Amino acid sequence: MLSSIIWLIVVAAMWGFSTPLIRHGSAGIENIQKSNFLSQWFAEIGFLATNWKFVFPFLINQSGSALYALTLGSADLTLAVPLVNSLTLIFVSISGPLLGDKDAKPASYVGMTLVAAGMTLCILDNSLK
Repeated sequence: MLSSIIWLIVVAAMWGFSTPLIRHGSAGIENIQKSNFLSQWFAEIGFLATNWKFVFPFLINQSGSALYALTLGSADLTLAVPLVNSLTLIFVSISGPLLGDKDAKPASYVGMTLVAAGMTLCILDNSLK
């Protein structure tokens, strides 16, 4: 049980910290202009596939997805899904400003604290069963 929770927290961190990096790494894709949908799509895929600032965080993100799929085999789904989703939001909110994104408002930090408290209660409740 505890090992599943730790792995789910690792997944949330992988997703949460890689999301702002993916956003920063894909900057400039909006400047690609092609004449039709198919050539536009190939140009955008080529841009992303050759940009290490996108590829590296994308691989971390996808590794988190693989780890999530493996962890779901031994985790309680009623705990796993809300835990990972809520903690991912918290990790994104923390890592975004570290990368130069707009700082979260004080109310956001109150919300993150409440989410963390709620998830702690869910984990405690689940472990007492």
